[in-house]
Amino acid sequence: MNFFNLALRGLARNRRRSMATLLAIAFGFAAITLFAGYTHNVYSGLARQSIHGELIGHLTLSKRGMKREGKLNPERYLMTAAELTAVSKLLYQEPHVRFVAPRLALNGLISNGRASTIFIAEGIEPLAMKTLQEGLITAREVSAGVPLSFIKKLDPAHDDVVELSAGLVDLLHLSIGAQASVLTSTLSGQANAADMTVGGQFNTGNAGSNDKFAYVPLAFARSLLDAEGRADRLTILLDDSNQTEVTRTRLQQKLHAAGFDVEIQTWQELSDFYQQVHNMFDMIFGFIFSIVLTVVLISVANSMSMTVIERTREIGTLRAIGLKQRGVVRLFTTEAMLLSVSGCGTGFLIALGVQFGINAAHISYIPPNSVSAVPLLVDMDSVRIVLTLLLMVVIGTGAAYMPARRASKKIIIDALAYV
Repeated sequence: MNFFNLALRGLARNRRRSMATLLAIAFGFAAITLFAGYTHNVYSGLARQSIHGELIGHLTLSKRGMKREGKLNPERYLMTAAELTAVSKLLYQEPHVRFVAPRLALNGLISNGRASTIFIAEGIEPLAMKTLQEGLITAREVSAGVPLSFIKKLDPAHDDVVELSAGLVDLLHLSIGAQASVLTSTLSGQANAADMTVGGQFNTGNAGSNDKFAYVPLAFARSLLDAEGRADRLTILLDDSNQTEVTRTRLQQKLHAAGFDVEIQTWQELSDFYQQVHNMFDMIFGFIFSIVLTVVLISVANSMSMTVIERTREIGTLRAIGLKQRGVVRLFTTEAMLLSVSGCGTGFLIALGVQFGINAAHISYIPPNSVSAVPLLVDMDSVRIVLTLLLMVVIGTGAAYMPARRASKKIIIDALAYV
């Protein structure tokens, strides 16, 4: 018996009910596909912002204990010039290590001559800053209107030219080319001051740090801290983000074998904001997914229950000519499977159309705790699409099992006499 053809005929018998159920499945599948695509784009953007925008890189290497005790005794946990050279040589031997950049953090007071405020700065070489920022914004995002205010530049020819966050520039009423003074403490605890030139401004992307953050050339930071040739950590950029964990494990083993007591952190561990947003969107996705699956389950179960009731005499006839109970169950579950697959296919086409419209509309919004608008873009998350398709087909097919099983157990004579 050709169950496929019989199932198609059964669905065509009551087109209105079948169409209503199909549309319920389609819109549910489209909603999940679009939200999955949106979260995928958000995750990708946050990852790039963490790795390239915040200049975290993929891996960060420092002496063990630097994170906890480094602020109390920074000189003890700084890496010397010889250590930096030896460690960097070992790092570059790894196949996926693209670039290694020494870093040096500092903080203190910055003044425009009339008023002062605190600042937090990162010392980094200009070439390293340029390299780390490559890949920050994709061509697709530029065409969608992403602002380029995240890009930061340092002048390799002038060590006293710095980049200040936009809020800090506004707070001190500075302008590009203006002079400012900074005051900080050296590693030995003595006060040290220097003049600097504002070479540019940038948005940190975070309202909490946009009025106090700065990037300075590594040589300038070393002169302020009296830490010639030293750095507090090494930022490691890889050529493939998927190799982050594997590379970290190999590097830890290699460096420990070479006698270096270091710790290596990934960008996920250093970016708390990424983890918080990722967990929040995962919970929202799970909530929406469970609601849609419930709607699909109820819709298919209701449709199949009504179909079974209306076709009781047909079931009796099929049973009378020799169709077994499992054949009845198979017939109605095949109908439910075809309905679920057709609904998911229709939903995917709807999602494609809506995705194209959203991406072409150049919609932007300002996320919480952000200072700049970001474009609303939707990707195609193939993994979640496939998983959603499989789950919805399984749930939809399973929803028809109980009504079909009840119908298959009905006494043939009673089924034939059903009105």
